[in-house]
Amino acid sequence: MYICPECAHEWSKDSQAEADAATIVKDTNGNELQDGDMVTVTKDLKIKGSSSVVKVGTKVKIRLIDPAQNADHDIDCKIPGLGGMKLKSKHVKKV
Repeated sequence: MYICPECAHEWSKDSQAEADAATIVKDTNGNELQDGDMVTVTKDLKIKGSSSVVKVGTKVKIRLIDPAQNADHDIDCKIPGLGGMKLKSKHVKKV
C-alpha cells in the first residue's frame, strides 16, 4: 500500500498501474502514440463554425493532452494553414 504523507490517502500498487494503463493513447490501427509522433489524418474532418476541412492524408506532429482537461479529444496539433486544433486519436494513424 502507498500512503500520501499530506492527506493520508491510501492506494495499492495495482491501482497505480491501472491508472497508467488508462492514459495510453492508441491510433486507428492500435499503435501506441507518444508526444512528438508524426501521424496522418484518416478521414476528412469538418471544422465546426467554418467551411474548412482537414483532408485525408494531412501529416501533423502531435502532442498528447490529459483526458481530464478535455473529455472528447486526446491529441493537440498544429495543422498547416488552419492553426492549432484538437483531434481524436481514432481519426489518425501513425506514420
